[in-house]
Amino acid sequence: MKANPKLKAEPKAEAAAPANSKKLVLILGLVAVLAAAGGGGAWFMLKGGDEAPTKQKKAASHKAGPPVYVTIEPFTVNLQPENGEQYLQLAFTLQVGGLEEVEVIKNNMPKVRSRLLLLLSSKKASEINTPEGKQQLSAEIMEQVRAPFEDRGPQQDVTEVLFTSFIIQ
Repeated sequence: MKANPKLKAEPKAEAAAPANSKKLVLILGLVAVLAAAGGGGAWFMLKGGDEAPTKQKKAASHKAGPPVYVTIEPFTVNLQPENGEQYLQLAFTLQVGGLEEVEVIKNNMPKVRSRLLLLLSSKKASEINTPEGKQQLSAEIMEQVRAPFEDRGPQQDVTEVLFTSFIIQ
């Protein structure tokens, strides 16, 4: 009897099939791992890996409740002379991020008042008489109050300055 060439070829084909399927599974596994790593890297890069989202979450948590205010006692200061002696009488309220900010600002009120007296007494009436001047003054007041009260301390979370009285004479 003659040997059937098909019978000999079939066992080789069966042996080759499991080796090819193992390679295929290995390649598909590697592709899946690389896709997951690439997707994770893209998410990390788009989401941002720094501390900014933490600050945004903190700010968002403060805005969830009702606003918190700190009333500042009125100021009366001499302005820089232009057309004779002029003075500014100013009262305002600060909107802050939370009750802990209220305590920090109240505990440091002498520093707050000193900074603001220096700022206000450096102004001329013509600089703060216009709406733009008042907005600029509001930004400068926020900057002074936000500044840390201690060396390398945290900034205060002051979100707005609300003028309650503004008189120039």
